[in-house]
Amino acid sequence: MPGNFFDSNVLLYIASADSAKSDRAEKLIGDGGVISVQVLNEITSVARRKMTLSWPETRAFLSLIRGLLTVQSVTVEVHENGLALAERYGLSVYDAMIAASALRADCSTLWSEDMQSGMSIEDRLTIVNPFSGEAMV
Repeated sequence: MPGNFFDSNVLLYIASADSAKSDRAEKLIGDGGVISVQVLNEITSVARRKMTLSWPETRAFLSLIRGLLTVQSVTVEVHENGLALAERYGLSVYDAMIAASALRADCSTLWSEDMQSGMSIEDRLTIVNPFSGEAMV
């Protein structure tokens, strides 16, 4: 069943002071979707380092995210596919692992502010910037 996969940068806007992006992220997440354990790790890193959240605040934020979205494990198969995607599409290793997880979860849309919006991966997954004009319609 094709669905939505979220990059960490989109989810972090839930806690943002940017109300337009926060509202947009909340609306998309409300429709459900999938993330990977890597996305949770990236959120943890940003929450602790940039947002300076305490460990209890960080855990509460992660718990909220896990309650809203399905979490895809990062397996050796996902890792190998991610390496192939990085090589084929010129993605960073971390972005490629997220794309590989999205493909593994049979998602058709990868919501990301940082990756190349409009890029099609394996003719099955399209990267979309949720904050671009086209996606906001």
